[in-house]
Amino acid sequence: MFPENTGHRPAEQAVTIHQPTPITPYPAAPVVPLTPGGVPSVTSIVLPDGRVLTGYALDPTRPEPVTAKPLVSRTAVNIALGGIGFGAVCGGLVLLTTFIAALAALVQQLIILAAVIFGGWIAVQVFTATGQSKGATTVNIRKAVIKRNHFHG
Repeated sequence: MFPENTGHRPAEQAVTIHQPTPITPYPAAPVVPLTPGGVPSVTSIVLPDGRVLTGYALDPTRPEPVTAKPLVSRTAVNIALGGIGFGAVCGGLVLLTTFIAALAALVQQLIILAAVIFGGWIAVQVFTATGQSKGATTVNIRKAVIKRNHFHG
């Protein structure tokens, strides 16, 4: 029916294309909150071209207040407080270890003092017993000679 190489249609069969016009939705009117005291007042505004607009007076919406961010984060404050507490504890631990070391030195000196006193008492007992005869055994020590790993008494 159509010639194959012409590339166009005959005029009697022209196709008309109609594009639909999109309908823009009308924005919904804002809901006016009613105050418990009654109906809000009606306001009329006269435009420069003479038209009069009448409607309820609406308060402009206020954005919620933004909470101010602190200058320093809570995590940083907690870390700093933990460091201060740790430093205080370390100071106490240093004092505790110093106290333990001093106590150990005191005990060591008391043991040495007891050994010296007890050793002195024993020395006094040994050296004073030689001249007395209170049933004690007297031992005479004479010069011993050791020749070629053999004891000669």
